[in-house]
Amino acid sequence: MAKRRGRRTGGTEVNYKKELESAAKSMILVHEPDTLIRMIVRRIVQKVQVSHAAILLQQKDRDTYVLSVSRGLTGLKVPAGFVRMDRDNPLINFFVQHKDDFVLHGGVLIYDRVKKIITRRIKSQPHRLLKRVLHQMDIFEAEVCIPSYFRDELLGVLFLGKKKNCKRFVRQELDFFVALASDVSMAMRNAQLFKELAQELDKNRRLFINTTIALAAAIEAKDNYTRGHTARVTNLSLEIAKKLNQKDNNALNEKFFDDLHIASLLHDIGKIGIPEHILNKEGPLSAEEKKRMEDHSVVGVNILQSIKELEDSMLGVKYHHERYDGSGYPEGLKGKQIPLIAAVIAVADAFDAMTTNRPYRRGLTKDEAVQEIMRTRGQQFDPEVVTAFLVLYEEGKI
Repeated sequence: MAKRRGRRTGGTEVNYKKELESAAKSMILVHEPDTLIRMIVRRIVQKVQVSHAAILLQQKDRDTYVLSVSRGLTGLKVPAGFVRMDRDNPLINFFVQHKDDFVLHGGVLIYDRVKKIITRRIKSQPHRLLKRVLHQMDIFEAEVCIPSYFRDELLGVLFLGKKKNCKRFVRQELDFFVALASDVSMAMRNAQLFKELAQELDKNRRLFINTTIALAAAIEAKDNYTRGHTARVTNLSLEIAKKLNQKDNNALNEKFFDDLHIASLLHDIGKIGIPEHILNKEGPLSAEEKKRMEDHSVVGVNILQSIKELEDSMLGVKYHHERYDGSGYPEGLKGKQIPLIAAVIAVADAFDAMTTNRPYRRGLTKDEAVQEIMRTRGQQFDPEVVTAFLVLYEEGKI
């Protein structure tokens, strides 16, 4: 009868091969380095029944190593964040410079083994370094230390205290730690790459938003009568969308809000192609001038269409002058044919336009503008969007 591979710990047999496979599967799903490390340390403390465990992690931007996670018995575990080691620390220096040293027993630094080597009284530079390494292990009350490398780069060091049953670590357990450290290094690197990618995407997003705001400001610089219009429409559009989202149990996802943010900032970008004498005319527009002004929604789409990432935002730019009854432009869309992103901007845009003073007319008061929007509900504006707008008005947020 074949022997089962595993070891009993506290009366329970631990199948290390199975545990390693389980840990590897879990690591694949975790893209947050801190979460990953906490999960690994907790698993070790629970399965191997050690008194305490901790992980020292590389902080690449500062070229240092910090104790990031610590678990175990009170009084033994070192508080997370309490320890910071530079590369000249004996322990870090040893793992960086002596990756293939004979002292590493199968990839593991064992306290008792280091102590035996030191007692041989060999006077050499490596020997003196080992004394300092042993002192570091004493500080952490570490029985074993397992380095984690990605290629030749030291990503971290796992410290393990004594087993709760006070027995020595057996080879099977040490092999498990080494294999786990190898998997952790790969998972850590992947998690770090995911984090760096997310940060880069966020940085690019903020850069794009700031560029869009600058572009919107350039548009408004052409039109003397709409200073601040874009910012007001953007803020009101986002507030209306939030109310719609509350009513529909968060049916609108984060992407919709991002697209709406961009669309409302750029809804008038097509005015770049409108002559300033039309934009700044002190009086009603002629039929020809009105037609030229109405072209700005299509001109805006022509400007943006080469940017594939703005495909959904362009719906707001193109259709925010459509009317619910089908009498709007540029395509005469009707009812729910009008994209929600455009229907939201339509209400915000109209409200701000109605309450803005022009040389040829006085702007309406907020109350008057709200009454006008209510009057044309279902005719010019989407009824559901108007309802969300009215809730904001009743709450005093407009």
